[in-house]
Amino acid sequence: MQPIAFGPRVMFEIPILDGIPVTETVVNTWLIMLVLVVLAILGTRTLQLIPKGRQNVAEAVVEVLNNLTRQTMGDDKTGFAPYMGTLFLILIFMNLLGLLGLRPPTADLNTTLALAVITFCMIHYFGARSKGTGTYLKGFAEPFVLLLPMNIMGELATPISLSFRLFGNIVGGLIVLTLAYNGLTSLSTSLGLSAFPILQGGIPVVLHLYFDVFAGVLQSFIFVMLTMVFISIAMD
Repeated sequence: MQPIAFGPRVMFEIPILDGIPVTETVVNTWLIMLVLVVLAILGTRTLQLIPKGRQNVAEAVVEVLNNLTRQTMGDDKTGFAPYMGTLFLILIFMNLLGLLGLRPPTADLNTTLALAVITFCMIHYFGARSKGTGTYLKGFAEPFVLLLPMNIMGELATPISLSFRLFGNIVGGLIVLTLAYNGLTSLSTSLGLSAFPILQGGIPVVLHLYFDVFAGVLQSFIFVMLTMVFISIAMD
């Protein structure tokens, strides 16, 4: 495990201008994107009328994500399924990266805030397009105009709450796991087991199951569900 750090390490620099730092967040994100692209190609490379093998898995994933979008947003908003599905998959892969000993990109506030800003822009863009710009903007002054500042502040709080919820849960788990590994390493050393890291190899499994698997999948689901709900509310 890497030492506790709120910021990601700089992996290398691109020799342009004064040097552009590339952090492990960027590297790990591109790694996940590469894996997802490869899986998509493998799952759809030889499509058949009667699916089998990898195509069965790909179609099952797509169907689940389409149904989730349809049930949450309504039949008239199934066009959002590709984006919501992609967001869900990339968040799960990001959050599960800790199982490989790599820093999850969602433990970087830059990542979660960027995704939350995309959600924020989609909320207001599709809300204005659905209701008309004038009607949509007029809604901020309801039920009466004196609430306009509070309504605007409430909308601005959306990307902040979305990003910090996901970031806080993932980075919190990362810190707990790091403390556990450091504590078990010290305990192993004091017991004369430093050459045989038995404690570090067994005890943290439960923590990984909770923080990486359970919390990681749950936080991905919550982020996507809130994105769908917020957009639906803005459009209806």
